[in-house]
Amino acid sequence: MKIVMLGAPGAGKGTQALNIAKEYGIPHISTGDIFRANIKNQTELGMKAKEYMDKGALVPDEVTIGMLLSRIEEDDCKNGFVLDGFPRTIPQADSLKKALSDKNTKIDFAVDIEVPDEDIINRMSGRRACTKCGGTYHIVFNPPKQEGICDNCGSELVQRADDKPETVLERLKTYHELTQPLIDFYKQENVLVEVDGTKKPSEVLEDILGALK
Repeated sequence: MKIVMLGAPGAGKGTQALNIAKEYGIPHISTGDIFRANIKNQTELGMKAKEYMDKGALVPDEVTIGMLLSRIEEDDCKNGFVLDGFPRTIPQADSLKKALSDKNTKIDFAVDIEVPDEDIINRMSGRRACTKCGGTYHIVFNPPKQEGICDNCGSELVQRADDKPETVLERLKTYHELTQPLIDFYKQENVLVEVDGTKKPSEVLEDILGALK
């Protein structure tokens, strides 16, 4: 089962991608994780990606596609994968389609989680991340036991640069311009599944799994 997750930043793609991956026993591949690993290891691609991410801009295709395609070549992807954060543009979707079709396979489902912009801004500006272990929290929906301190390792929690309201607005603008057309792309491929992302996460998952069956 090869699945692509669509939806604005903060729509809950990551959470649901993890749940789906667990359900089907396939890897959850997040471009965010691939970027963060490269940034942490200070690779050339990672440093290049960081410049764009700090501004709320999309990382250029050649940087992203190279990292992603080598990831889906790995052994754990032979039964499928859930892609979270890729593709984000039509050229990326075309590159992915071509790479898969060269292997006589294709994307089975594109799951679009729909959430209004104002909900996204409220959700994301409340997110906090641990500086050490990367654990994530939300000041309203998933607060740490002690304010500003990670439950797992006791390190400081910070608001990431790309979760600040002004950056979120910029990211949403970029999303609507570049990523929204993917919804039409996958609709034409007859693999699009649309779900209401404003429901409880457990209900959203139920809707998704029902549609995938």
